[in-house]
Amino acid sequence: MLAAWGRAVHRLRWWLVAISLLPLTLWLGVPSGERLDESVVPPDMEAVRAVRLLDAELAPRSPSFGLILSSATLRADDPRFVDAVQRALAPLRRDPRVARIRTPWDAPVPDARGISTDARSVVVTVEVHGRAPAFASMVVPSAPPGLYTALRAQVRSDTLDILTFGPMALNHDFTEMVKSDLQRAEVVVLPLVLVFLVVVFGSVVAATLPLAVGLLGVAAGMAATGLLARVMPVSAYAANVVSMIGLGVAIDYSLFVVSRYREELLTHAPPQALARTLATAGRTVIFSGMAVGIGLLGMILLRMGSVSTIGIASTVVVGFAVLYSLTLLPALLAILGPRVNALSLLRRPARVGERSIWHRLATAAMARPWHVLVPVVLILIVLGLPFRHIHLGTPDITTLSDDAESRRGEELLGREFPQLSPTSIVVVVSYPDATGLTPARVDELYTLSRWLARQPGVTRVESVVDLDPRITLDQYKMMATAPREMLPPPMREAFEQMTGPRLSLLVVQTALPVDGQGARDLVKTIRRAHPPVAAQMLVTGRTAYDLDFAALVWRVAPGAVAFVLVATFVALFLLLGSVLLPLKAVIMNCLSVTASYGALVWIFQDGHFKDWLGFTPAPIEPVIPLIMFCVLFGLSMDYEVLLLSRTHEEFERTRDNDRAVVASLAATGRLITGAALIMATVFFGFGVARTVMIKEMGIGMGIAIVMDATIIRALLVPATMRLLGDWNWWAPRSLRRLWERLRAPVNAL
Repeated sequence: MLAAWGRAVHRLRWWLVAISLLPLTLWLGVPSGERLDESVVPPDMEAVRAVRLLDAELAPRSPSFGLILSSATLRADDPRFVDAVQRALAPLRRDPRVARIRTPWDAPVPDARGISTDARSVVVTVEVHGRAPAFASMVVPSAPPGLYTALRAQVRSDTLDILTFGPMALNHDFTEMVKSDLQRAEVVVLPLVLVFLVVVFGSVVAATLPLAVGLLGVAAGMAATGLLARVMPVSAYAANVVSMIGLGVAIDYSLFVVSRYREELLTHAPPQALARTLATAGRTVIFSGMAVGIGLLGMILLRMGSVSTIGIASTVVVGFAVLYSLTLLPALLAILGPRVNALSLLRRPARVGERSIWHRLATAAMARPWHVLVPVVLILIVLGLPFRHIHLGTPDITTLSDDAESRRGEELLGREFPQLSPTSIVVVVSYPDATGLTPARVDELYTLSRWLARQPGVTRVESVVDLDPRITLDQYKMMATAPREMLPPPMREAFEQMTGPRLSLLVVQTALPVDGQGARDLVKTIRRAHPPVAAQMLVTGRTAYDLDFAALVWRVAPGAVAFVLVATFVALFLLLGSVLLPLKAVIMNCLSVTASYGALVWIFQDGHFKDWLGFTPAPIEPVIPLIMFCVLFGLSMDYEVLLLSRTHEEFERTRDNDRAVVASLAATGRLITGAALIMATVFFGFGVARTVMIKEMGIGMGIAIVMDATIIRALLVPATMRLLGDWNWWAPRSLRRLWERLRAPVNAL
């Protein structure tokens, strides 16, 4: 079938090139960044259910962002400082989009909480017209696109330093950084990839083909991601991951096809060479694409909010990579013919067969298989040991680079305004009916509040029964049942912000670090040992979210991992008709992925190379190990399929296992290493990203690809296949008969 397709491509080559360019026009017409969502909020979590209750029951707030205005010479009580602040804020006061500006001097007595400990900085809150979630500390407030940028540009001062903070500012800086990271990575990656392709092929023309196919595949994937973003929120990381994976696999697949075509040109005319290329390398590309797709499908099955959209977008771009490798690339090869070797720069042919280093490596590994197997496995296990102490945590301001304005603002807020930035644990008491606060419920709320205040590490509790220490329980009961308009304005505002028809809210303030074990233990204690209430009690906040998200990851991960492992095993069985080879491949891939996890923890959590790579050590985001597993397991199968397909061909021809292993590694070793070098270059290129998650994925997956294509493929594979001997190709009779029935459509390709 693929051979016939190759002959058809040769006839229709110009039409195929024209049709392949259509997705590029779609990409140019799709707005980028639409509905990209930097948050990942899976539904089945107590912390998220609590936030949704708050948003449904409490009055909405205006979107807002914070400003910190500082002077190196003036104090906050200096009239010149106050005048400079007012001049800087004047344009915002005239802007009709601004609803209110809050400064420390709004009240007759300045609010000391808005003045820094050194009295040289003040906090200003800018509220804009619009609707934001009631509990904005867990989600990013809604705001029209570009509003923050327009308002921030108006705040300028010749005498004051100005920084921003808050969700709106963080969201803006994060989105801009993700976009710039993609551009930075492409500037670094593309020239290096072209150089390596020239080294691999020795021809400028041959080298440009995989790069062109890779760029077009990424363009098509970006277009699909943009269209997907019109119907559902898509992770802000999707564009970077699509570019990273799309460029890597498209170049890999193109490398397989171009290499085989040049090989076939040595003995066949161009039309026959193209047909034979697609009949061999084309089938490898299809099975490799299936293997990668299986891994990415595991991400979709996680059902973790917008994380699953990364899997969808990545699966689409891999599909385009396979499609263009079987359509556009063969059409270009048909147009070029022997001119694919034009502009050759390296005249000396690469060593093949018994002269190649890969032949010698395979021969040496198979001569002493145990001497190779044991040390290599031990090395991979040792590399994976740091994974045992992985600490999962949701992203914080350290996700941004240390020069991001909103990160510097948040850090200054934490240092100089500790009273405005404590760790908050939010307790939501949800009632079964809409009768609101009754005297009995006030009694329970009062008891709960006092119990919370006695817990270790708690500095203050904010609720409608903690308005003033002089107010008694009976007075709180009267206030709760009185008409709201009869209450003094401050108390009326507190009841509106902290109670609804079906819930009451308590905010527990603590000096414990938000991601520390003390705060985590406090959340667990509140959930487990709180006084009884005749209502559902939920706990949320950053610490609770971290706990719930990590628990969710550990709950859903086994199912996704099991699916990827089983599906990969089945796909390789269909290709090879063996039981032990797929099992060996799965085990080796697990070793490779575990070793990359260890490197990830050792570098990014433990802080090694932090100055060189430019990041702040922090817990690993829970989704990163899952994304890496799904992506790496699929990509590792690329080289497994290429090597074992060639080994199977040789074994079918010679019926000699050892000879088949050595011959296949000698034939594919240079190609696999070149492809891995290029893919690792793509991944490491994304290591220049300033966004820590992209940096972690790029470097972690780059390390895994290098290990997989070198010590695993060059040493571990031949050693294990030598030990297994003819058992490599064994399968139970029942499975062998099943494979014989199923191989006909596979061979028909």
